[in-house]
Amino acid sequence: MVDTQAPEQAVPAKPKGIGAVGWLRWGWRQLTSMRTALILLFLVALASIPGGLLPQNGIAPEKVAAYRLSHKALAPWMDHLSLFDVFAAPWFVAIYVLLFISLAGCVLPRASLHYKTIRSRPPVAPRNLVKLPQYASYETDQTPAEALACAHAALKAKRFRADLRDGSVSAEKGYLGETGNLLFHLSMLVLLFAIGFGSVFGYKGNVLLTEGQGFSNNLTSYDAFTPGKAFSTDELSPFTVQLDSFKATYIVSGSEAGQPTSFAAKIRYQATPSAPDTPYNLKVNSPLNLGGSQIYLLGHGYAPTFTVRDGKGNVAFQGSVPFLPLEEKTFTSEGVVKVPDAQPDQLGFYAVFFPAAAPDSKTGQVVSVGPQAVNPVVSVVPFKGNLGLDGGTPQSVYKLEGLGTTLKPLSKAQGLTVGKTLTLPGGAGSITLDGYRQWVSLAINHDPGRVPALVSALLAIFGVVVNFLIRRRRVWVRASAAEGGRTVVQVGGLTLGSATTEFDDVVASLQSTTTNEE
Repeated sequence: MVDTQAPEQAVPAKPKGIGAVGWLRWGWRQLTSMRTALILLFLVALASIPGGLLPQNGIAPEKVAAYRLSHKALAPWMDHLSLFDVFAAPWFVAIYVLLFISLAGCVLPRASLHYKTIRSRPPVAPRNLVKLPQYASYETDQTPAEALACAHAALKAKRFRADLRDGSVSAEKGYLGETGNLLFHLSMLVLLFAIGFGSVFGYKGNVLLTEGQGFSNNLTSYDAFTPGKAFSTDELSPFTVQLDSFKATYIVSGSEAGQPTSFAAKIRYQATPSAPDTPYNLKVNSPLNLGGSQIYLLGHGYAPTFTVRDGKGNVAFQGSVPFLPLEEKTFTSEGVVKVPDAQPDQLGFYAVFFPAAAPDSKTGQVVSVGPQAVNPVVSVVPFKGNLGLDGGTPQSVYKLEGLGTTLKPLSKAQGLTVGKTLTLPGGAGSITLDGYRQWVSLAINHDPGRVPALVSALLAIFGVVVNFLIRRRRVWVRASAAEGGRTVVQVGGLTLGSATTEFDDVVASLQSTTTNEE
């Protein structure tokens, strides 16, 4: 009996995906491509812009506080995006790490390949040298073998790495050009690593010192302190700094009047508790290297000195209060004085300091006409009530909390000159302007990756210079028998660059060594 049923056809297997390993391999190739590295480098540059335009907590916390006061609605959103700590923000670190991985995955294989290329033989000569960008030929009475031997010797004399094989001579030099290119990229990789190493094992801190105040290098003395992930406060060097005086000079006349010309802070420091005091003139861009850290002079301002008496006649507060500049041109500054020990009610004062006070020609209000304290006046608005310092919530030293609720104004703004006393209404007390001092903002930076970063930056510059100055050059020579017992020598060249002078010189040298002189 014959089976009339058609045989069951085999169903073709469905194509399989590349799988998890394949996707990982594809992702790694995309990440380590030069295109991705360039995109990430652009993103790092783009992400660094807010760090240059906005004040940063790790550099100038007093400017961050002033920015928050003047942008109360915008500042909380900027805090959420870490725009006041750009270089420590998670999104910036993620871009930075990806750039490091991408650059490492791109450069290290190239370096390995370049090393193998240097140790390998020059590439075999093409069959048709006429098609090369540089070509020349000549005849000689030598045999092809003799002509190739002479060409081989002549090229080696010109410092080419020459190889005689398969009836041709292959010569090559200029490897330092690619070496310089790789040195640049490897130096950039080391630079990224050094910066990351410094941020992990170093620290940054800020200190605000008023004239006559000192600073000891311990955690409690910092106004702002940002340690690296692997830094321990036990590693802090035991140095001390004392601010004796600060002096700023300005242009006093002309269209640029009020522009600063120099800043200098006279300080004394001790490298160790037992070391003697050493004077130092700290200036902008002239840091003090102390205990493995660099101390920079960042900013300055005025700190009016007040004496506050409470309603019982007791001195409840006496000292200098740093004010933050509202504008750099005239150094009109604002600040607050908090007196929690006043009896029977706590006192608070909002004040504006005018270094060179004068009435405005249009409004008649007091303004400052310059940054130098030639006629200092402080405008004071007094408040009484509860300052809210006992609630457990941290407060800014530059802001009064509870205005209009727990703090009630006692009077309108009153101007105080040096030595003048304002008596508060209702027997609440008084406030006296005793004078003023100046304050400076110091940045203390401990970066163990600073020297490696500097060395790698210099090597990167050197690598770029070498890459531009040295070209990769290749020369091939073939010799074949011609009519009449003569030999035709063909020379082909491939030079990375537009210059042909060297090729002509090579051909002339080969011809002089392979042509029989009669």
